[in-house]
Amino acid sequence: MNFSNITWLDDHGHIKPPLFLYLMLVFLARGWCIFIASLTQFNDRASLVRLFYPEKGDFILALIAGVGAVLIYGLIIAERKRSWPILIPLFKRSRWFLWILLIIDGLFLFQRMMHDDFLFKLGYSIDALFLFWSIIYVFKSKRLYYYFADWTESNPAEQVETPSNNDDGLK
Repeated sequence: MNFSNITWLDDHGHIKPPLFLYLMLVFLARGWCIFIASLTQFNDRASLVRLFYPEKGDFILALIAGVGAVLIYGLIIAERKRSWPILIPLFKRSRWFLWILLIIDGLFLFQRMMHDDFLFKLGYSIDALFLFWSIIYVFKSKRLYYYFADWTESNPAEQVETPSNNDDGLK
């Protein structure tokens, strides 16, 4: 059988994280991305932050909301390396953590719109659109559901031994 058309499995047969999951985590942790990018400017570090977050409180709230996205990204790295099996229960609940982060980001978007008296801004509309598509994706994606259910504790009895290269099969 040829399984070359199955692109969302890695070499070990585990489901790869979806690309949209990474985009969603960058979106949720955008405050941290802007903070890290502002550290690279030597002359005026606050100007880049003020460009995206004119209100200092909004930037602080974005950093607080982004902590969860950074933690989920850490869980994804642990899953890809299959290290620290103690994190398996947290990883399996990551879909619920995503829901909570999306709700928090929606509330913070509403608060930012309240600061500007609900005037239309392109940044708010892009945030709302991406938030809308993220909610639909977390709600409907089977691949995301299967991905968060994929990391299980491996039993030594389930592991299949492969013959070594120097073994001819003769005894």
